[in-house]
Amino acid sequence: MTTQTLTPREAYQILRDIAQGIRLMRRIGEQGWLEIGSGLLTVEVDGWVFTLHNDGERLSHCDRCYDPEGAAYLYDTTHPYGTNPVEFMSQWEVQQVEKMLKAL
Repeated sequence: MTTQTLTPREAYQILRDIAQGIRLMRRIGEQGWLEIGSGLLTVEVDGWVFTLHNDGERLSHCDRCYDPEGAAYLYDTTHPYGTNPVEFMSQWEVQQVEKMLKAL
């Protein structure tokens, strides 16, 4: 079985909705954003699952994302700039999502 690929833009659309308060996320796992300090945190949003990288309490990148049908976006350090969903986010959007992650 071949996994369908999500584009970074498709994953970004969900992150944008989170920032705007259109969608709510919930933490998967025991540790929260502040407890991790630096590392990965997984959240669920309307069936979408995002694993986000916390770099000193800053959202650095989306490590992976799965939509409800199982299509996946996987971070690859060899990809050129502009291929990570977080890179599409405005500064305001990143700040909003970080604020929400800290509250989880």
